[in-house]
Amino acid sequence: MGRTLPSITQAFLQEQQSLARFRRALRIEDQRALDDLLGASRQHLAAAAYASHLLPFEVMLLAMLVEEHKQVLLLRQEMEVLRSRAMNATDLPAPDQGDRSMDNEASGQA
Repeated sequence: MGRTLPSITQAFLQEQQSLARFRRALRIEDQRALDDLLGASRQHLAAAAYASHLLPFEVMLLAMLVEEHKQVLLLRQEMEVLRSRAMNATDLPAPDQGDRSMDNEASGQA
């Protein structure tokens, strides 16, 4: 007996081929962005095989969203680290300010 349904990889390739004309109509930088999104969705083919109730294109879109959201979460985390570093840096007196106040006190000009 043969398969009655194409594998998820075959379905993915068919969906990708159906987007070929759309892709060609895009600007070069948009083509690259689309290629990145399609590549990201390929990383989830194993999980997509379990989502048999969804259409292949729906699974591709969901996989793209997962990858994009992972990037958003990573960027948020990096932004929080940078923000906390910036806040800590502004709490400390600048080295020049501390030295000048000591010089003024030593010379009696407080």
